[in-house]
Amino acid sequence: MWTKDKILTLDQLPATLTGWRAAGRPIVFTNGCFDLLHLGHVDYLEKARHLGGALVVGLNTDASVGRLKPGRPLQDEQARARILASLAFVDAVVLFGEPTPQALIEAVRPDVLVKGDDYSIDGIVGHEFVLNNGGQVLTVPLVPGYSTSRIVEKVRHGA
Repeated sequence: MWTKDKILTLDQLPATLTGWRAAGRPIVFTNGCFDLLHLGHVDYLEKARHLGGALVVGLNTDASVGRLKPGRPLQDEQARARILASLAFVDAVVLFGEPTPQALIEAVRPDVLVKGDDYSIDGIVGHEFVLNNGGQVLTVPLVPGYSTSRIVEKVRHGA
């Protein structure tokens, strides 16, 4: 499979999810900007994937990243999506432009919704929907010291 084939539209998603569920693969969902992929991202996504049978990553569009983080993204959405899709433990990448991934979470209906441990369960968008539909909401430990913001600061200061 080509990495670009793992980048799905919202219309393509249901058939893929149905196939995974029929094969007994519990669906894990997470989301983020993933502007400059780093060790923290890789570790987090790998841990997320091990919580189920298939990992769907909701990826903020360029416009939504810009609303959340002025002056960003550093890489466009197609580059970010393709880089994420190249990871063996990422099964699908779906772009979303809404302020939150709530609608995408409802479309995916994940068995497991996961974020980093810098979130509390009740602070994770979609937690009520997932819990009310029999799923789990979990956090995974983050690797200390790794963030896109930190990398940007190092580059700006010549470190």
